[in-house]
Amino acid sequence: MFELAPSILSADFANLEDGIRKVESGGATVLHVDVMDGHFVPNITIGLPVVRSLRKATSLIIDTHLMISEPGRYAAQFVEAGADMVSIHVEADPHLHRTLSAIRNAGAKAGIAINPATPLFALEEALPYADFVLVMSVNPGFGGQAFIPTSIAKVRRLREMIRERGLETRIEIDGGIDEHNVLDVVEAGAEIIVAGSAIFGKSNPAEAVRTMLNRATAWV
Repeated sequence: MFELAPSILSADFANLEDGIRKVESGGATVLHVDVMDGHFVPNITIGLPVVRSLRKATSLIIDTHLMISEPGRYAAQFVEAGADMVSIHVEADPHLHRTLSAIRNAGAKAGIAINPATPLFALEEALPYADFVLVMSVNPGFGGQAFIPTSIAKVRRLREMIRERGLETRIEIDGGIDEHNVLDVVEAGAEIIVAGSAIFGKSNPAEAVRTMLNRATAWV
């Protein structure tokens, strides 16, 4: 099942609830929330209080991407705050199995995020314990970056890795996705597409969601 996850990193935080309503009306089913600490990535965004507020404001699936150092200290807390999906970076957590298990035990879907230059073998042993893998198609930290084309081949390799192991792990992709390349990443095997500026950077976010959904499902 293909899903579009608008990223609030590119939304107007002064009118965040209105923006959420617009993407929801366009057909979005997931809301992507980027948590950055200024240490693991060179930017600082939001934390637990905002996720709690979002949970009260929407029934959409809240997909929380932890771009932070020591994610094991906070992952379960984000589930308690209302996140339905929580992803942690393979580069940031030397105890992936423990943290993924904690996320699942808290009641959410557990994901492994992987940076563009990190090889897939880094997550191979933890793959059976993940509900999804978030492939970064830009270097994390800022919105509006250009898509890294080699990410398509990486998604294909990951899809094959999952298939060979008989797993049901889903693939999410984040970074530089818009109406022009969304079909390429879906054909490669991505099932959850994160888009920020391509949605909230448009004058009509609801229509932008519908356009991307139509492009992405053209091959089905």
